[in-house]
Amino acid sequence: MTRPPTAAQRRVIDAADPVTGRLRGTEAQLAALVKRGLAFRHPRPPHEHFLTPEGHRIRQGITGAPEPAGSGPAGSGPAGSGPAGSGADPAPAGVFAARTGGEPDPPRSGPARRREVHSAWQGLLELRRMTNPDGAVDRPCGWERAHLVRAAALALEAAGHRPAGPDEEGYRVRETPQPEAVAVHGPDGEALRACAATLEEAGWQVSEHREPRTGNRYLLASPRRA
Repeated sequence: MTRPPTAAQRRVIDAADPVTGRLRGTEAQLAALVKRGLAFRHPRPPHEHFLTPEGHRIRQGITGAPEPAGSGPAGSGPAGSGPAGSGADPAPAGVFAARTGGEPDPPRSGPARRREVHSAWQGLLELRRMTNPDGAVDRPCGWERAHLVRAAALALEAAGHRPAGPDEEGYRVRETPQPEAVAVHGPDGEALRACAATLEEAGWQVSEHREPRTGNRYLLASPRRA
């Protein structure tokens, strides 16, 4: 079971700038939020800290209540783990994770889930605006290049594509040995082409390939830099 932010962490998150997500706090508090995937340190001076898409979701009250004060030191929660056999980079404990497809126990679909996904996507667009040198929102940012599977999956889920589930077909996003590339598998050619169009619109470079042994088609997607 994942752990939500502590009460101390939640206070720092709630005090963030509502538009930019800029944070104020001690170095220890900010480092703890970075460790849990709720904040990132801007690479350019003055190296301020900002909320990640997951942090924005928590600030907007979409996640559960914080842990009681005194339940543990800030940022001491165990790291989360990705779906078994998914090959996805795991989301830190207590934060939102986009559907990569094939999870053994996926979150329940419905209006609440759609609101979560929409909020995460809007937070990611704001992250692009804040961290891309020219403020562009039409191509991926550094956070996405560091979390390829989660970023590609969020683009697909936010656009309404159906992820694979225990009893239904859909997309599956997986890591690959290639640097800065993920593989996207789909139930048929039409679904793959739709996924390719969505990723290209979200700023990814996409190409279609066939698996040598099975002949099944899949996509290779990489975040575009320019």
